[in-house]
Amino acid sequence: MKRREIIKQLGVVPVAGSLLASNSVMGATLGNMESLVTKPLTKGKNIYESIGVDTIINCRGTFTILGGSTERPEVLEAMEAASGYFVQYDELAMGIGQRLAELTKAPWGMVSSGCAAGMKHVTAACVTGGNPEKLIRIPHIDNLEKNEVIIPRSSRNVYDQAIRNVGVKIIMVDTPEELRNAITSRTAMIYIMTGRNNETGKPLSLEVISQIAKPHNIPILADAAAENLSIPCVHLERGATVVAYSGGKAICGPQCAGLLLGDKDLLMAAWQASAPHHGPGRDNKVGKEEMLGMLAAVEAWTTRDHDKEWDTWMGWLDEISAKLTKIEGISKEVRMPTSLDNRTPRLILKWDPDKLHITGEQLAEEVARNKPRIAIGGWSRGESTSISITPSQMRPGNAKIVADRLYNILVQEREPISDEMETASQNISGHWEVKVEFFTSTSSHRFFLEHNGNWITGTHTSDYAMQEIIGMVEGDEVVLRSNYRVPGNSINFWFIGKISYGNLEGSVFLGEYLTAKFSAEKLSYQHSHKKLMVPGGPPLAT
Repeated sequence: MKRREIIKQLGVVPVAGSLLASNSVMGATLGNMESLVTKPLTKGKNIYESIGVDTIINCRGTFTILGGSTERPEVLEAMEAASGYFVQYDELAMGIGQRLAELTKAPWGMVSSGCAAGMKHVTAACVTGGNPEKLIRIPHIDNLEKNEVIIPRSSRNVYDQAIRNVGVKIIMVDTPEELRNAITSRTAMIYIMTGRNNETGKPLSLEVISQIAKPHNIPILADAAAENLSIPCVHLERGATVVAYSGGKAICGPQCAGLLLGDKDLLMAAWQASAPHHGPGRDNKVGKEEMLGMLAAVEAWTTRDHDKEWDTWMGWLDEISAKLTKIEGISKEVRMPTSLDNRTPRLILKWDPDKLHITGEQLAEEVARNKPRIAIGGWSRGESTSISITPSQMRPGNAKIVADRLYNILVQEREPISDEMETASQNISGHWEVKVEFFTSTSSHRFFLEHNGNWITGTHTSDYAMQEIIGMVEGDEVVLRSNYRVPGNSINFWFIGKISYGNLEGSVFLGEYLTAKFSAEKLSYQHSHKKLMVPGGPPLAT
């Protein structure tokens, strides 16, 4: 099998430089951080560099790992004005709740320490009904009257961990009939993630869910984290009880704030379940500065010139595409959003990697790891490769830097991408005992590998499951990849190491969960090779 075909099967190894680099991606980024910190914290635009941290031009959007969105000037002014004074927090919550209701035309509003925290507080409110004696029992709620949450399978996602943190039992459904049958006296809430799976006309649209839930007085929590704020809120009009938004996405409020809109009584119970009150939500404290900053962001949303913002974004994409399409073979496409979620245009630039001798993934990796650092998307499909640029979090002047940086890389002369691979130095077929060293613990995993040329297939037994593993061997360097999945979530394991005399060791890249180390030893079996006799029936003695 050719190298490129193997790489397509594996996906892109998220390491800079060589595909088969034995060091973790985090090694270059985090490993030498201590040596980079040589100056005290400085004010101004170099504040991050003063502690050895690079700033990144964000052409990906409102990802939390990049810092979410840029806070509006009105937000920063409100947060600064709020500091240095003291207020009673319940009074503050009441004042903000009333003002949010006036601005958004919702029954009530609440600010939480992020969208996920808001989802947790609403779940706690649905479980306890505002009864503090029940509240302080969380997450030990098996004996409470309400301890189940229904979620359509299509709405399971990594963020419903916030709901599960309360200790509820998750009931998954796929059809309206299953939803009807799942509702019992123990049903505390129904949760959905807004989007195409519950659009009007779909089998489990929000309207259908509301029609089924309403006769039973079951609240519906709609997670609209990355959506544009609609006034009045479209999801409340369609039947949701409470809608949760992220402050650090489209609304451009504080990154550590969330917005809840909906039923006043339920939101008051959610406020009771959050800090400053003691209980299971105390760990999700939101400051008075963030509360007023979030309110300012909503006020600003109602007066912002959204059309002008859109025109600015399109101008930046035009500037970038005008420069890069001068390169022969590069074509452009601007994709427009079709929903409220992540509502921003995206520039897609495509080319034939056999002509420019670089893939979209390689280009994205190059600009992600080297200054000036830029976050873009990159992928390959079929015989073409692409990058994507999202402008909503770009800043004035970024477009020229991005265009010049990408242009200079793409016009460089390179050797053709080679499909040939170095022959594997050893055959690694067989059963391997694997020791994985995490930050403060060690686990025992197992590989069962089948080796054919440079290609590896087999199984990986991790702590709680067995999953398929695929990989490649080139010389003495090995890359193996597996994916552990649970409903709504997954963990990618990238084992990157070297083989020597029957031993394999290296690093494990865990995506957002950073890294681990591993070592593996191939097992040998001692068999007598005697013919096995099969009993002819039950034993005559025990």
